[in-house]
Amino acid sequence: MKAGSFGARVNAFYLLLEAPKVPRGIHVMNPYTDPRTRACLERFLSKYFNDERPRTLIIGINPGRFGSGLTGVTFTDPYALTNECGIPHEFTGQREISADFVYRVVSALGGAATFYDRLFMSAVCPLGFTQKGINMNYYDDKRLEKAVTPFIVESIEKHLQFPVNREHVVVLGRGKNAAYFERLNEEHGWFRNVHALDHPRFIMQYRRKKLDAHIAEYAQLLGTILRTRESDHHADQRRAPEPILS
Repeated sequence: MKAGSFGARVNAFYLLLEAPKVPRGIHVMNPYTDPRTRACLERFLSKYFNDERPRTLIIGINPGRFGSGLTGVTFTDPYALTNECGIPHEFTGQREISADFVYRVVSALGGAATFYDRLFMSAVCPLGFTQKGINMNYYDDKRLEKAVTPFIVESIEKHLQFPVNREHVVVLGRGKNAAYFERLNEEHGWFRNVHALDHPRFIMQYRRKKLDAHIAEYAQLLGTILRTRESDHHADQRRAPEPILS
């Protein structure tokens, strides 16, 4: 990857993550300690983010064991990494339902190359958690939420340096995830507009009969944000002062 590229900055961020202290009985899941995961992440970033263009940020909750907990790529299970992104890897495993939904949206927006050209997926908390071998969210235990909040704030502030579009951010997980993020955003002033959508796992588990409607909702919101972003970019170019010739 080019030094200073979006991908290089993301790669450095993940490789330097240090697990926060968490309450007894809860375990931090850091997939980036696995050389296979680091290799997957670097291939992915080299393919789709080897430039300096800012992206609009889409953030989920935290990694799960069968998606980015394996591949290191948010909302991307081994199947999607191979078949949607064209990235070789050594992992096997079942389909992860959040990844299944997300890549239906990716397809609706033109495929991985088009999607990642202007969008980047991450998570409110970049490391995952388990309790008794079961996935958990950072907000499932108030002690955990309190313990990791400084880590989350630091993580989001580092995301701003990739860089990302600060006009809009999309939070996946209406309810606790969106409420938590909106509270932090109000305190720190990271993004001007926070948009919330139902989480992919919630949709696949409880709203599957309306799957097409949810895909359309995602595509409409993301498409609108991207068109607005492109329009603002062209307007900025038109307003740019003429160079002074000596």
